[in-house]
Amino acid sequence: MTDIEIRTRSRYDALSPAEQKVARYFLQNLSSVFDDPIASLAEKSGVSQVVWVRFCKSLGFSGLKEMKKNLVSQLRQAREETAAPSSMDFLDTRIYAGTEDIIRGIEAGTVDAVRSTAKIQDPAVLEAVAARIAAAQSVRLFGMGASGLVAEDLYYKLLRIDLRAIFCTDAHVQLTYITSIKPGDVAVFFSNSGRTTEVLELARAASERSACIVAVTKYGANPLAELADYVLPTSSPELEFRSGAMSSRIAALLVVDMLFTTLCNKNYDTVSKPLSESFSQCSKHHL
Repeated sequence: MTDIEIRTRSRYDALSPAEQKVARYFLQNLSSVFDDPIASLAEKSGVSQVVWVRFCKSLGFSGLKEMKKNLVSQLRQAREETAAPSSMDFLDTRIYAGTEDIIRGIEAGTVDAVRSTAKIQDPAVLEAVAARIAAAQSVRLFGMGASGLVAEDLYYKLLRIDLRAIFCTDAHVQLTYITSIKPGDVAVFFSNSGRTTEVLELARAASERSACIVAVTKYGANPLAELADYVLPTSSPELEFRSGAMSSRIAALLVVDMLFTTLCNKNYDTVSKPLSESFSQCSKHHL
């Protein structure tokens, strides 16, 4: 998947309705976009040329010409890196032909999420967050719904290496333990949209108390990312309405695995003993 696709999917919700129309046309006609002049693209997508220019600028380009130049280069690089096609399906808004089609669609969405999320990670940020967590007095985790399940996964992992981690799926309990957070603590917030009101309320409270704020949220600008000291971005093909978190949940779990592995790798002498002991304790309950 190209970086331009990742930007488009990640910033989709922040686009105007007309720009979303451009985004859908762009993602569904990626290989042919650079062949058409702007007048033709405007006509085929049912919007004005001005909207196409605004769309390109929202992705960080000066206009359509610069975006096309980058797109050609990225498509060429993508073909060299892998022969596997990138899925353009919007999983929850597509009508599946049958169960086999569902299996292929979910697989494609998951693969897209994993590849694109890995591609946008900054190793320096992962290492910095791992260092802050290793040195923290406590690590407090926050997330609602499906994001809470991802937070819980990190919580269990941190317990295995004997770090003082705190998490509860109940939103009111999260509101309670935010009140005692201190400057030496790390607060990790999970929200795919970056716009969940409860999570934003908690993040603002952590910021007021000078805690280190880490956001695991979708790539691009959003309110949670703006509050964070560090952002670990995710990317997934989920757009508009969806029945539930699917590829976005997988993307966030991938970030958790990369963060935890980085943390263990950089502090192996410290974490190897509790890891071994927790494994031995749990193995007693295996048949």
